[in-house]
Amino acid sequence: MLIFLYRLLLFCHLHAKAENGLCQIMGDHKYPLLSKNGDLTIGGLFAIHSKETLSTFEFTQKPQLLSCSSLNLRDFRLAQIMIYAIEEINRSGNLLPHVSIGYKIFDTCASRLSSMSATMAVMNGQEFASGDRCNGQTPIHAIIGETESSATVILSRTTGPFKIPVVSHSATCECLSNRRDYPSFFRTIASDYHQSRALAYIVKHFGWTWVGAVNSDNDYGNNGMAKFLNTAQEEGICVEYSVKFYRTESEKLLKVVNRIKQGTAKVIVAFISVFEMGLLAEQLYIQNITGLQMIGVEAWITAKSLITPNSFHILGGSLGFAMRKINVEGFSDYVLRSFWDTAFPCSQRDTISSKDELKCSTYQDLLVIKNFNEDVPEQRFASNVYKAVYAVAHALHNLLKCKEQEGCEKGLTIQPQQVVEALKNVNFTIKFGDNVWFDSSGAAVALYEVVNWQQDSDGSIQFKAVGYYDASLPPDQRFVLNTENIIWAGGQLKKPRSVCSESCPPGTRKAAQKGRPVCCYDCITCADGEISNETDSNNCQQCPGEYWSNTENTECVLKAVEFLSFTEVMGIVLVFFSLFGVGITLLMVILFHSKKDTPIVKANNSELSFLLLFSLTLCFLCSLTFIGRPTEWSCMLRHTAFGITFVLCISCVLGKTIVVLMAFKATLPGSNVMKWFGPAQQRLSVLVFTLIQVLICVLWLTISPPFPFKNMKHYKEKIILECSLGSTIGFSAVLGYIGFLAVLCFILAFLARTLPDNFNEAKFITFSMLIFCAVWITFIPSYVSSPGKFAVAVEIFAILASSFGLLFCIFAPKCYIILFKPEQNTKQHLMGKTPSKSY
Repeated sequence: MLIFLYRLLLFCHLHAKAENGLCQIMGDHKYPLLSKNGDLTIGGLFAIHSKETLSTFEFTQKPQLLSCSSLNLRDFRLAQIMIYAIEEINRSGNLLPHVSIGYKIFDTCASRLSSMSATMAVMNGQEFASGDRCNGQTPIHAIIGETESSATVILSRTTGPFKIPVVSHSATCECLSNRRDYPSFFRTIASDYHQSRALAYIVKHFGWTWVGAVNSDNDYGNNGMAKFLNTAQEEGICVEYSVKFYRTESEKLLKVVNRIKQGTAKVIVAFISVFEMGLLAEQLYIQNITGLQMIGVEAWITAKSLITPNSFHILGGSLGFAMRKINVEGFSDYVLRSFWDTAFPCSQRDTISSKDELKCSTYQDLLVIKNFNEDVPEQRFASNVYKAVYAVAHALHNLLKCKEQEGCEKGLTIQPQQVVEALKNVNFTIKFGDNVWFDSSGAAVALYEVVNWQQDSDGSIQFKAVGYYDASLPPDQRFVLNTENIIWAGGQLKKPRSVCSESCPPGTRKAAQKGRPVCCYDCITCADGEISNETDSNNCQQCPGEYWSNTENTECVLKAVEFLSFTEVMGIVLVFFSLFGVGITLLMVILFHSKKDTPIVKANNSELSFLLLFSLTLCFLCSLTFIGRPTEWSCMLRHTAFGITFVLCISCVLGKTIVVLMAFKATLPGSNVMKWFGPAQQRLSVLVFTLIQVLICVLWLTISPPFPFKNMKHYKEKIILECSLGSTIGFSAVLGYIGFLAVLCFILAFLARTLPDNFNEAKFITFSMLIFCAVWITFIPSYVSSPGKFAVAVEIFAILASSFGLLFCIFAPKCYIILFKPEQNTKQHLMGKTPSKSY
């Protein structure tokens, strides 16, 4: 409790002392590198030097001020353009008339430590109120800077609580668009949101799906690369590796170079500041890593400092986005004359006093480039600094209520917050035609040139414009490239390829490799019935029902239609045997008709024999209806003709069997059975049996007739054109009725086979029915298991086989006797009364 009370009293004492104490600077004061007094003051922060030397911290004496060296010519020119714009405004009678603008430009040495020191220095001044008390006012009205995003983040966060407006000319980090964290930040350049996405678009435009990514390990690089990686994923671009380093991390730089060396990507997206890019290019050259296509950002793609005798081996052919090259009229002349005389009195050695000698020593490396103006045309960020100065001037002009003739109102105190609000509403056109205004995030509209590192015939390196990106245009018009004018990595005229896997041709699909990015894949041939008609297809498309894939699997073609035709070998063979059966049958008819008066023909019921031969002829002919393309009529005809002709045939055989049995019964004493089954009854029985089948077929055709059907299930690659049965019950009734008559005929013939007679026809009918039943019993499993046209061929074979069985079993023995054993064709031989031969 005592400790708490002691701390509370100490805090109150220090607070009271601070309120009543004098305003004084702690430590050594940091002086601006360039300055000029005026009614209004604008601060500037630029990395005029690129290297910082830290003093040793031995804690034995007061640390010395940080020492900066190695002139950064680009930022030095930016400081010059700021002074040029301010001097131009001061000479103008239209903008801030009778009001002079001063400036204080500090050097940040491209270091975060020096940047923080410079920020504190530009916010504080040497002016104190009476009594050396702090006046509570910032000596500046706005700050132009910084060059890098990370430094600008430090600057904006430091000035934010004081609401001092910061207008940057080249800080592009998308993180600075957050108005909640950076409410007083503005920039005359677009944020990296557009550039990061444009990088992905240019990579996709050239068909590169396998890239490496390197970025600076700071706010600029990390945020820009994060947006690029997201967009790349959306666009189907795979990143083999994403590595980063900072300029002071030499070990990490070597790891980055080794990763690039081990990678297979030929395209590197480098979201790097100019300082890191210089270090990376140097290490790539040392390790002889060439042939990589660099895709760069505005931070380094047009940096003259990167042009060295060896840099083109690494960066030659680089593509990237750059600020538009805008020539600020009069700036070149100002650089060579006015600037050095006004800003650097040290350039006139005879006018230097002894007290300024120490101060002038810091300008020694600047005096070297006094008469150097070759880099002035390449100052692409110069126009942004020019716009930033004019934006602040217009905001102050509006706050001071300036009028061209009357001047500005005097005595108005301008608070930094007022400048912030005024900047949100500025909208003007500068002398080279650009309109200046800030969007809701405080940024300008994205407009980039696409530049290409090319080498002229004299060996000089040029940044050639080969396209542009304009975010203000519709999406399909934003990106324009002239690929014919591009020189690629290594000075090649042919665009490099950078893919993890080669493109899959049409007819194949991509199959991702396990554990690798989606751009690494194998090409798998599409399955039968599937196609892909474009390169790098992710999936194969299933062909519609009646279509099938061609041999290359690139398009769907109509499936082959299969049916048993008259023109194929199997159809020709079956037609031959069908006609052969008809011919044999007709020959038997002729033979029997010529021998109709002989005993063997008369004894076997010649009328039924001729009717049986006629029905067999129809059976042979009905097999022809099964060949050819199925139609509605042919489907109905083939099954009904088959059913009726076979019933007619079996009815005749059944009639002959019954006749044999009745004839034997008639020979018994007192039997009068033949009068009940004479020729009229035989014809009637055949007619009745046949009419029953006709009735079954009529009912079948009426209720659900057979119809042509495209069977696409049995074969996937072709269509079987067949006749659907319609009603299976009807077809079963037709076959069942035929089977019933055949079994009945077989039983009766089997019973009559042993009757005494030299030529017992019942024996041959038994054999014929045995063959008939065997054929049709084996037909069922064969028919079911046979595919397509072979099922039809099996059915035709069964018809022909059973027809030939009936024909040869019943009529062949008779023909043999008629032709080769005429001596047996007698009544005595048939009655069994021929004398026995003696031996």
